[in-house]
Amino acid sequence: MPENAYKPVILTVDDDPIILNSILSTLKRDYNVRPFTSGETALKFLSHNMADLILLDYNMAGMSGFDVLNALQADPRLREIPVIFLTGSVNGDDEIQALEMGAMDYLLKPFKPKSLTTRVHLQLELYRYRHHLEALVEEKTEELRQTNRKLEQREKITLKLLAMASDMRDHDTGEHIARTTGYARVIVEALAEDPAEGYLLTGGEAADIVEATKLHDIGKIAMPDSVLLKPGRLTDEEFQIIKSHPVHGAKMLNAALVELENDSLLQEAYNIAYYHHEKWDGTGYPCGLKGTEIPIGARISAIADVFDALTSVRPYKRAFSPREAFDMLYRNSGTHFDPHLIDVVRPREREFEAVMNEVNKKQQ
Repeated sequence: MPENAYKPVILTVDDDPIILNSILSTLKRDYNVRPFTSGETALKFLSHNMADLILLDYNMAGMSGFDVLNALQADPRLREIPVIFLTGSVNGDDEIQALEMGAMDYLLKPFKPKSLTTRVHLQLELYRYRHHLEALVEEKTEELRQTNRKLEQREKITLKLLAMASDMRDHDTGEHIARTTGYARVIVEALAEDPAEGYLLTGGEAADIVEATKLHDIGKIAMPDSVLLKPGRLTDEEFQIIKSHPVHGAKMLNAALVELENDSLLQEAYNIAYYHHEKWDGTGYPCGLKGTEIPIGARISAIADVFDALTSVRPYKRAFSPREAFDMLYRNSGTHFDPHLIDVVRPREREFEAVMNEVNKKQQ
């Protein structure tokens, strides 16, 4: 071993000075041996120092080897230190108990020097190898975390761009998407704060609803410009064409679900795109669903979408004030909208207005 090379610290605990001297003479060339005649003094040393391996006698006055091993196992800082039990007992039960308690090996006294050095070297190599594997696992785990974070960011960016592509066919900017997503988030967070039966959402479900709301109008990509961009009221025939956008959106998302059938975000996006024009009383489209037949994400998105439509300028209407828009939502509670979700909105008008003002300010 080179003169300046690190020597592993071997802690030896035995109340027999002859054994301690034998261990010291056997190991001192390659290891930094720290001998102790009692478990108490060894543990006191370990309270401020570390060791790479411990040679521990089983039968000692005061604290037995089992007592010391229990103390080591109870300390998170010390429990990983490999322990080799030393004993003159040939009781197989003692060996089993020591190994079950966490000892890595068991050596009978009197031992041959070669046997001791071989066991010590083997346990130190195993200890280094185990920690090297743990470091590799942690390194690969962190790489995987970073990869997953990048994929999630890429997924969010792709989703946002797709949502903006659909929104900008109908609006000058993507602010409609930003506002409706913000309103949906207010409702989802309110449900989490005050959960009610039938409205319980897991963290994943809540996040999916907020993200999927961005794609509620993706079906408008399939709408003809002559209808979608018409600067005025639509004819009945043109309105029927516009009313088909939920079906087109559902078809597009269903094609993706065929490839990723267990993707919860895509499934939520499908539900919202297909059902966000359904009404609580069953008079909506395209399926005429009623009440809780309508997925909760679509019921949330419907409120967010209508509130934004009411407070935005359209070729055929002025922008209503938030007060007017809230009153219209409340008048349609139980007919167009889920009454419980409307009750959730009532005390959160300022949060809706804060979303609207923040998004609009960014676009100025």
